[in-house]
Amino acid sequence: MKQITFENLNQMQDQLQRPSLEVGKLNEIIADVFLQIKQKKDQALIDFTQKFDSVSLDKLLVGEDEIEQAKNLVDPELKQAITTAYQNISLFHQAQKIEPLTVETSKGVICQRKARAIEKVGLYIPGGTAPLFSTVLMLAIPAKIAGCKEIILCSPPNKQGNIHPAILFAADLCGVTQIFKVGGAQGVAALALGTESIPKVDKIFGPGNQYVTAAKQFASLQSTAIDMPAGPSEVMVVADQSANSVFVAADLLSQAEHGADSQVVLVSWSDEILLETQNEIQKQLSDLPRAEIAKKSLENAVFVKTTNQNQALEIVNFYAPEHLILATEDQKTEDYFVENVQNAGSVFIGNYTPESAGDYASGTNHTLPTAGYAKQYSGVSLQSFEKYITYQKISKEGLQNLGPTIEIMAQNEELFAHKNAVSLRLKAISEKL
Repeated sequence: MKQITFENLNQMQDQLQRPSLEVGKLNEIIADVFLQIKQKKDQALIDFTQKFDSVSLDKLLVGEDEIEQAKNLVDPELKQAITTAYQNISLFHQAQKIEPLTVETSKGVICQRKARAIEKVGLYIPGGTAPLFSTVLMLAIPAKIAGCKEIILCSPPNKQGNIHPAILFAADLCGVTQIFKVGGAQGVAALALGTESIPKVDKIFGPGNQYVTAAKQFASLQSTAIDMPAGPSEVMVVADQSANSVFVAADLLSQAEHGADSQVVLVSWSDEILLETQNEIQKQLSDLPRAEIAKKSLENAVFVKTTNQNQALEIVNFYAPEHLILATEDQKTEDYFVENVQNAGSVFIGNYTPESAGDYASGTNHTLPTAGYAKQYSGVSLQSFEKYITYQKISKEGLQNLGPTIEIMAQNEELFAHKNAVSLRLKAISEKL
């Protein structure tokens, strides 16, 4: 962990850099993975699974019998927890439906906008150091509500060649169409290109490490859309003097345990909170099963001392965190940040709103933009699984009203066929009058 003092944002930028691999090397690795999948298809996936997961597979598709067996292995208490989260997430995403829009822009000119589901979507579910069955809920639920016809899920197998039972239970609950035992960049490549077993999809969703994120970005160059760049997890906590350092430390550690390349940042204008939180992290760290992972992540942790909340807000909007926690009891401070935060994936307000709630069961989606992409991207929503088609219908009267405007514009752009498409219709209308 390193502590820095805010002087001005220009001087802070280098201090707030996220950990990353050398881009050129990373892109070379991903390009080779895509080439192997394109040439060898299923065989390449089997080879990669042997190489990276140390598992020899006969087939990639998870069968119905495997799903049924897995469902019986999930603890009833966990099943109930997943079902409760399913209900909350469904409720929040169901409410995001947008009714068709119809506007008469001028007399006789009707314009419409209607949602249509993306037909084939691919869901990438991390399962390496932590089986993220919660991500299945976050992606498959809105896909199902949107009406996607095919929902294809890829997740890496464990050392026994199986996908974690809770992932399979959640996938079955959400109506996933097919499940495949493949992870990493190769899983993303398979969804983007298609193989003998895995269908090529129209859009890929899901978080992952830097390799998965780079593979998704590479896939976007192969005529496959992606939800967003969603790489290593990160959290920024803004804490005032009313914050509970025990809670703040727990929130920082909850992201640090995701992976060694995760990043946690604490911003405060209270020396006491900064010191207490660092001490509390050391206390809680020793009790964590994933302490070694968290320790590596904490090497990239940054504690920022600001003079006031204005400087803290400036840092938030520059960094654009995936998760932003406002650890404060003061209503004015809370309101100030809620109203003025421009760049964040998801915001958690107050001392009793842990980021874990959004990760699992409050109802909001936890698939969020990382690496500063919250400046340009939103988190996953129902609309992420939809596309919108516009329609227009013009009556004879409407074309008579609007036609001259179109003719003038087309003529001045020197696109005379465009003009003729209107002029010939206007002539036919006038001849029948």
